[in-house]
Formats: sequence, C-alpha cells, structure tokens
Amino acid sequence: MRPALGQAVTLAGPARGLSSTASYLENMAACRVVCLSAESAEILAALGEAGRICGITGFAPRIPDLAGKPRVSGFSSAKLERILALEPDLVLAYSDVQADIAATLARAGCNVLVTTQHTVAQILDTILLLGRIVQAEEKAAKLVEGLRAGLDRIRALGESLPARPRVWFEEWMDPLISGAGWVQDLIEIAGGQILFPGIRFAWRAADRVVDAAEVARRNPELILASWCGRRASLNAIRTRPGWEGTAAVRSGQIHEVRSHLILAPGTTALREGLETIHALVGSAARRADPEVG
Repeated sequence: MRPALGQAVTLAGPARGLSSTASYLENMAACRVVCLSAESAEILAALGEAGRICGITGFAPRIPDLAGKPRVSGFSSAKLERILALEPDLVLAYSDVQADIAATLARAGCNVLVTTQHTVAQILDTILLLGRIVQAEEKAAKLVEGLRAGLDRIRALGESLPARPRVWFEEWMDPLISGAGWVQDLIEIAGGQILFPGIRFAWRAADRVVDAAEVARRNPELILASWCGRRASLNAIRTRPGWEGTAAVRSGQIHEVRSHLILAPGTTALREGLETIHALVGSAARRADPEVG
C-alpha cells in the first residue's frame, strides 16, 4: 500500500517499530528524495543511491556523489518553496529540531519521514530502514555488516589500551552540553570512560546540559570539543575557571573533533569519527598509564 500524499511518519528511535515502519514505506519506491540532514544524504550515497536525491542540506558532506545537488536547508531552517519546487516523493528529516519543518511540508502535501536515531545501534537500524525504503536492502545489509566489523575492530583495540581515560565530550559551550548518545557509545568503543553516564541516553540537548564545576570535579583526562557549526576554542576551554587543575588541562589533552566527523548520526561518525576518537583516547591512555613512557 502506498502512503497517502502528505503522510508524515516519525520514527522515535529506529530500534522500535523498524520492521513495521519499513514495510509501510518500502513500496514508495521514492525516486526523488530531499535530505534535510547530513546523515540521510551520506547514507543514501553510501548505498549507491545518490541518484535518487534531488535536494540536500547545506551541511551534507561535500563528496562527488552529492556535487551539484541543490542545497535547500540548514539544520533548523529550510527553503520550503525550493523544496516543493523539486516535487520530492519523500523528504527525510532528523530529530525534534526539524519537526516543525516536517509538519509544514506534510501539510503542503509531501511524504515526510523523521528519524531520531541517538545510539550506534539505532544508526545501524536507520541504515537498514533507508535501504528498504529505496529498495536497496542487500546493499544496506552489506554496509551495516562492514560498519559492525569496523566497530568490533576498534573495540578490540580499545580493550587492549593500558588505561581507560575519563573523557569529557563537549558539544556546546554555553550552556555546557555533553555529547549525544552515539558519541558516548563511540567513546566507550574507542576505549574511554564517559564522564556523565547518567545522561548518555538523553536525546534532547537541553537534557544534556551540565555544570562546569561538576565536569572539573569529575576530573577528565581527555577533553574533546565539537561545537556544532563553529570551530571550538581550545584556549577558552583551557582557561575555563576551575578547570586548570583537571588532568586533561594539566597534560594538554584538549582536542577539537571537527563537527562534520562526529555530530551527524550516520556513516561518517562510525568510521572517521570513531577512528579520530580512538587515536585521541589511545594517546591519553598511554599518558595515563605509569608503565608507559
């Protein structure tokens, strides 16, 4: 059964209802897809289905498969008239931040799918879901298999590190926001300890706001910063009041992870993002181990 025009489907964590949702949408055979977030564009490109994409976000990766595609949205804003002019069969959006855009497009007659993947497992499920929607199930399964192998390889390397450094991941500086769920997953896979395990599954950024004094009290041995949409100021972090006594500041273990590598819950985060984090965690682990160096 083909979904009615103007159908909006929100997948609240792809791990739930994946099979039924995909079964409902897979007959769409979408040939003209607008991707309002970077990860949906990179996932379709990784599946070899970039030819179906007719519009992308300005934050989409600048790769050959997406070259020349009209850029029709930011993250929390979109050029609605341009999107409608593309006559998409399906619009892919992400999270509550794009909920109002999705609702407006649905009211205008677009089929819209909003995913809210927030963990590594849910990212993998989202790949399988999108693979079914564009009738590329075998390619999606193969992609997920390869990603799982990469995750397992890094996990094994992480487990062999001489220590598991405490890692503070900073997604924003004012207010101070801890990294999203998939980022925390990747830190653990890479061999680190997350600093605030109690909020790792909080999917709204507002629920991941923490007090700077509490970060200092927990004494991170590695600080990673990825300020969404702008370059992180490592000096501002280094000179933050009360942080001068933390192990990370004293040892100089403060690093930026470029946001395009880690803040979109898609394939890049599970590959380049994880590799980057593992390298930094490994360096901090070797510094933390008194038997090394």
